[in-house]
Amino acid sequence: MIGDLLLSIFNADFLYSVIRITAPILFAALGAVIAEKAGVVNIGLEGIMMISALFGVLFGYWTQSWLIGVIGAVVIGVLLALLIGFFAFEMKTDIILGGIAVNMLGAGGTIFLLNMFTGMKGNTGALVTRELLIPTVDIPLIKSIPYLGQVLSGHAVLTYLAFLLVWLIWVVLYKTPLGLNIRAVGENPEAATSIGVSVQKIQYIAIGLSGAMAGLGGAFMSMYYSQGWNSGMVAGRGFIALAATAMGRGEPVGTMLSSLLFGLAQALRTKVSGMQGVSSYLVSVIPYLVTIIGLVLYAISVKNKLKKRHPLAKGAE
Repeated sequence: MIGDLLLSIFNADFLYSVIRITAPILFAALGAVIAEKAGVVNIGLEGIMMISALFGVLFGYWTQSWLIGVIGAVVIGVLLALLIGFFAFEMKTDIILGGIAVNMLGAGGTIFLLNMFTGMKGNTGALVTRELLIPTVDIPLIKSIPYLGQVLSGHAVLTYLAFLLVWLIWVVLYKTPLGLNIRAVGENPEAATSIGVSVQKIQYIAIGLSGAMAGLGGAFMSMYYSQGWNSGMVAGRGFIALAATAMGRGEPVGTMLSSLLFGLAQALRTKVSGMQGVSSYLVSVIPYLVTIIGLVLYAISVKNKLKKRHPLAKGAE
């Protein structure tokens, strides 16, 4: 059985599914990276993804355009994130509570919104047609390469965008004045203020971009992955994204790698569940086990780094 499992892991179709499953996690995780760099904690990613996913389908259906659906999902994501920011920055409420409120709205309020706008309950399956799904793209040169073409070609447009954004966000954070300001505000807001940087403005920009990323993740879920919206579709991916960000040390590339790890775990769960003689209970814990192992390894690496920076700390203990 183990041999069969290993062979299936190196199967092109399995690796294709890993990339596909990783994309929505990566979108949300990149949003968390941007917010974290500005010293903002956006734990409302789960709710933002859920609500954006619903409105992506609705906007797409109302306009009969998948592109407008995606744009609509992004706009909703930005507005929700800015709402969290408004209550935190202007009303001085706890930003964690704001994120929890959005998550609760995403969990329960979306069913009400779906019924209010469409009269439907539970899902939007009847609204989604093939033309309203995010299209896939065959990469001309790569698709003809054996094995590699099966893994890398034929993904949805947003899948490629998710991995492209890893590089773009790294460039913005480390090669542009905006990125410098974001990092300065996150590392030392007092110092940033002293040189004329508006801390609040930068934090609004960061949390808005964070919402945009979560909105893309939500659109991916409803307009490609699940081919419609349903009440349980996000399934904790917003929280997994936060764990991926922590494991990736808040850096775009590290976050991408940890998101791929979570994508691998979820794909493995799906693969193993179809094998005879494998306990369903064992299958269900695979993603959580990977999360625990990843966070333990992250904690160990952070501890070792601190020891290198402060070699006398151990002796002082």
